[in-house]
Amino acid sequence: MNSLGASGVEVTALALGAAAIGNLFTEVSDEQAHETVGAAWDAGIRYFDTAPHYGIGLSERRLGEALRERPRSAYTISTKVGRRLEPIDAGGDDLANGFAVPATHRRVWDFSADGVRRGLEASLGRLGLDRVDVVYLHDPDDHAEQAFHEGYPALEKLRSEGVVGAIGAGMNQAEMLTRFVRDTDVDVVLCAGRYTLLDQRALTELLPAARERGTSVVIGGAFNSGLLADPKPGATYNYAAAPPELLDRALALKAAADRHGTTLRAAALAFCTAHPAVAGVLVGARSPHEVRDCAEQFAKAVPPAFWQELRDAGLLPADAPVPAEESS
Repeated sequence: MNSLGASGVEVTALALGAAAIGNLFTEVSDEQAHETVGAAWDAGIRYFDTAPHYGIGLSERRLGEALRERPRSAYTISTKVGRRLEPIDAGGDDLANGFAVPATHRRVWDFSADGVRRGLEASLGRLGLDRVDVVYLHDPDDHAEQAFHEGYPALEKLRSEGVVGAIGAGMNQAEMLTRFVRDTDVDVVLCAGRYTLLDQRALTELLPAARERGTSVVIGGAFNSGLLADPKPGATYNYAAAPPELLDRALALKAAADRHGTTLRAAALAFCTAHPAVAGVLVGARSPHEVRDCAEQFAKAVPPAFWQELRDAGLLPADAPVPAEESS
């Protein structure tokens, strides 16, 4: 278990991201969602991340139900604020936002202090919990002013009141997260897709700043939405078709992994957790099989010679930390 900053909140190095059980792109049955969370538990995962955005509340409801019989002190759960859900009668589905659910609500951007509290209260209701351990400001890219001057102070107050244990921000970029680390007292930031074998933008400023400040980083999107899980024509990168040059790079990484008797999935996960500022990596899964595969890949040792080959071939920066020699 790793602590998030100085908060005392602990997380497992491998965590389950629950967007997929919110019907990300395609439907998942209630039973399969429940079994997926159960498989994560059986694999030793004790950190679970969700958000109102994921299936307009479906992910939170399913995650809460799947954990209902587990001892509350035995797991860590995080959710997010910044998108409030308001009921609508529009009909249709939510696929325009990426989720195969009925369009029963609309998302309203709101990083105000009142919006943060109302959003968290609604999340607790969907989860069926009286508290969550971690709350992130969710994707405040276009709402920086309100997020820093209203949303963050509201989270800081909730933390001081003991309502939540740790606070932070979660985004698909590194630059604004670096500002959160440097200019606020967040415990953790969730950086999705910006520290992977294909994209090391977080290595320039975010991770060094987090290391210096004692702020934890949780990495999401270790497979860049699919390309590093199974590189082939048609594979996705950041939720869109992978450009040819990135597909070629991913195929070169996979070939190197094959030569060294490991897998690209194992290497992708190992790379994310090798940096000393990283407390854990989130994996999204929609089935027990996917969870078990991720856990198995996470446990695999990646030979030091693999990392050396990547550096020699210019596929990995020389200053990017890799797992210690003793992992071989």
